[in-house]
Amino acid sequence: MKKYLFISFFAALATLAIANDSPLKISWQTLTDVTFNKIWNKDEGMFILVPEFGEKVKTLKSKQVEITGYMIPIDVENNYYVLSANPYASCFFCGGAGPESVMTIKFKTGNRRFDTDERLTLKGNLVLNSEDLEELTYILTDAEVVKK
Repeated sequence: MKKYLFISFFAALATLAIANDSPLKISWQTLTDVTFNKIWNKDEGMFILVPEFGEKVKTLKSKQVEITGYMIPIDVENNYYVLSANPYASCFFCGGAGPESVMTIKFKTGNRRFDTDERLTLKGNLVLNSEDLEELTYILTDAEVVKK
């Protein structure tokens, strides 16, 4: 009887976790499962890097995820921020890291202003972008700051 109650208790917890749609905690290391192919874009008149996502990353497509990184303000007035695996001085834009080390953040609701290099954990839906040249490779939509 005790064994049955024990198993039932953990089954109920597992069901509750699934029902709560708990985000998958991911790391920047996971997001490195991508290769970039240099392809000539005749409309732009230049070579562009087109991502080819690996299997680990493909399983995260459109899933709710949670990731920690450094905020990089791009356009504060329009609430446009990028989350980076690295601080500003060594991020993709300034320090030579790869394009897989940053993601566009599209907040669920208007948010407060964030400081450069403010380290935060965010959750949202992960979009894998291989077509829109105006966007980064990874986009976190419906993003929210995780309260810890």
